[in-house]
Amino acid sequence: RPPEDEEEVAEVGWQEKLFSQFEVDLYLKESACQTPLDWQYHEEIRKLEKAGGRKNCRIFTYTDHDRFTNLEELCQKVTDLDHEVPSYLVERMANVRRRRQERRPVEASSLKSKIITWEPSEEFIKNNHVINTPVQTMYIMGDLGPYGKLGNREYENVLCTIKVDGNGVITVKPDFNGTKGPYRIELDGEKREVWEYTIENASAQVKPEEEEREQRVFRDLYGRHKDYLSGLVGTDFEMPLPGTLRLFMNGEIVSAQGYEYDNLYVHFFLELPDQWSSSPFQQLSGVTQTCATKTVGWDNVAYFCYPFTVDMFYTQEDEDSLPQWPVLYFEVLSLDFWQRYRVEGYGSLVLPASPGVHMLTIPTWRPVDLGTVAEMRRFFIGGSPELEDLTYIRIPSTFKGKRLSRFGFRTETTGSVTFRLCCLQQSKAFLENSALRQRMQSVLDRLGGFSQQSSVYNVLEAFQRARRRMQEARESLPQDLINTSASTV
Repeated sequence: RPPEDEEEVAEVGWQEKLFSQFEVDLYLKESACQTPLDWQYHEEIRKLEKAGGRKNCRIFTYTDHDRFTNLEELCQKVTDLDHEVPSYLVERMANVRRRRQERRPVEASSLKSKIITWEPSEEFIKNNHVINTPVQTMYIMGDLGPYGKLGNREYENVLCTIKVDGNGVITVKPDFNGTKGPYRIELDGEKREVWEYTIENASAQVKPEEEEREQRVFRDLYGRHKDYLSGLVGTDFEMPLPGTLRLFMNGEIVSAQGYEYDNLYVHFFLELPDQWSSSPFQQLSGVTQTCATKTVGWDNVAYFCYPFTVDMFYTQEDEDSLPQWPVLYFEVLSLDFWQRYRVEGYGSLVLPASPGVHMLTIPTWRPVDLGTVAEMRRFFIGGSPELEDLTYIRIPSTFKGKRLSRFGFRTETTGSVTFRLCCLQQSKAFLENSALRQRMQSVLDRLGGFSQQSSVYNVLEAFQRARRRMQEARESLPQDLINTSASTV
């Protein structure tokens, strides 16, 4: 093979047509031209022949309107089965590139009632189950046939696929090489030829003036789109009264791990302190399904994934008192073969004071009796000590004294329960500026005091950690060095 034919460089633009040797031989014949596109290629190839022939040799392209583009997308298989039967969704997604729907602008007032289709028909579901973003495709090909025998369809290989969808997203597969090595294509045959190629971005850099103008156009577009969405949603939102905080929480009991027996379930309820309230239809308690455990690492884990939703209101009455936060009490129980239950652990959780997503793992404990008789009773007949009032996990709601003694109350540490809490807070105080908020002593100031207490605890905990590190460092020093420094002092 001559050395000058070993390498070829081609600069290709978007939807630029570079003919292959096979297409040149095909479209030169008038008998092979059937569609208007074929006759257009016939005229272009004739002009190329008069101008001295095509400049490219092995590298050519298939544009969005070529037959290859349609066949390539229809022939792509979803699985590796030899006798794959394409489903309805696969067939519709294969033709999605050609479905360009003309969307008419509709006023926001008329669209507002059509955001959700409450009773969709089967035909509506089929038509809307497909992503209908129009896509334009282009393939950069390589004719890797033997030297002097180009134009055989068997040796055509896809070097690069470029797609641009209606949202302006450009997909290049495979990606530009950059600092990576060249891509390799190994052909099947006696000689096992290996071809290497690189893909580079040859587009000119955008000038700063053009980039600034483009950013300005984007900002205007995003601003109009924001106004359009605001018109669809509207402004009819329920706002809480002044001095009232609304706490909305989507919770999930994720899992329970480290318990002795199988077939676990969790019973929980939410206690609202003074000045907290909820709607009469709000359910503040619940029971999960019974879940069998499986071994993960060293623990037996039961995955519940049980969701619950709570909507609460805090009304500020006394400006000098800090708000008490709601508490979630729960108990973990197990069910045996005879449908008898035993208590596996008790725990409590103070709801987070800050909005956002919180993952919390709460350890539990259970009361125990001394002796083997109590354990045998627990194993055989399911009887175990349990609390009459679950609020005894913390400070009971019925306790009015100054000191609560638990002396003589024997417990045992058991497993832990994981919660995922998504908290949302709504208050008119969020709309006020800082000066007005300080002057009105709003609800957020009460919450600031609550967070201030937690910050003091964090400082104390950090001090204890630093003190432990100093003690460990002191113990690791040689004794003669410590004695010498002490005598010097």
